[in-house]
Amino acid sequence: MATRPLVLLGTKKGAFILEGDAGRKNWQLRGPFCEAWPIYHMMFDDASQTIYAGGGNPWFGPGVWRSDDLGATWSHSGAGLTYGEGGPPIGTIWHITAAHGTLYAGADPAGLFRSHDQGQTWEHMQGLRDHPSRPNWQAGYGGLCLHSIVAHPTDPARLWVAISAVGTFYSADAGATWTPRNQGVRAEFAPERYPEFGQCVHKLLLAADGEQLYQQNHCGVYRSADGGAHWDEITEGLPSDFGFPLALHPRDPQTLYVVPLNGAEQGRVVPDGRMAVWRSKDRGASWTVLTEGLPGEHAYLGVLREGMAVDTLDPAGIYVGTSTGQVFGSSNEGASWQQLCTNLPPIWSVETALVEA
Repeated sequence: MATRPLVLLGTKKGAFILEGDAGRKNWQLRGPFCEAWPIYHMMFDDASQTIYAGGGNPWFGPGVWRSDDLGATWSHSGAGLTYGEGGPPIGTIWHITAAHGTLYAGADPAGLFRSHDQGQTWEHMQGLRDHPSRPNWQAGYGGLCLHSIVAHPTDPARLWVAISAVGTFYSADAGATWTPRNQGVRAEFAPERYPEFGQCVHKLLLAADGEQLYQQNHCGVYRSADGGAHWDEITEGLPSDFGFPLALHPRDPQTLYVVPLNGAEQGRVVPDGRMAVWRSKDRGASWTVLTEGLPGEHAYLGVLREGMAVDTLDPAGIYVGTSTGQVFGSSNEGASWQQLCTNLPPIWSVETALVEA
């Protein structure tokens, strides 16, 4: 059966959907949705054919929006998104992941929630905030946000999360208890260069083989072959060790993509005003710059942590959204690019879906 891609865009002023044709040549934009709420992350759950969008702010509070009809209609709920009486108020939902019949949500200040009824009600997974390190957690520039949730594809008991600026944590018991997984990851901004926790992970993903983890950090790019117990730095060959987004090939566990920025203190834009995506096909041992069709000069663009995604077509498509409202897409795994749309609000999240044509 023929399929067509959707690119789901969470922005500072609502959610948008880019609809492509089967050949990924022509694109149409719909939105804004979610009543122009700030939307930090959107995702598509293949199992239920549902789009979810997480967001909020100090005025609206946290909430997760849901559409069962590809964006035609929406509902939302924040029921249960609380740390209870005496706990800190939750400002927003940063990330949503669906796995094994459960919907997970990461919040700011950092905490993990789950829903067993497709987001109508939520339960706080208290084990993470009960970790003895929590009194010493420090917020990053974007807040104390739990922005990455990784569920193992075959073992529902195994979970990883990443928190800025706290690091990666792992649970082998469905979130009841957690262990820091940061050995080998630099924290150049901290008194101790390799602390047990306190690293600023920007994005964490699990490769298609279900074994290798990759992360883009404030201080480099890393891979792990043992579930994050040990990390190897793979930054060499990139123009900077600083960046936010990370994307992995949907089938090849050795291929990954990053967008390096010029540094935490230099404006956080692409180096030299040249928009570029960097690809490795050997787990980060070497890197190739991909620029064909991307702005080659005077392009002082930024890309945030959820700002890049891949589709699962063959060849895979790659999509990048900028903090100034442009979306670039490649239908040939990064060999060439086209601008799909522009003039959107700042783009905070890019995800993909495949639906019937």
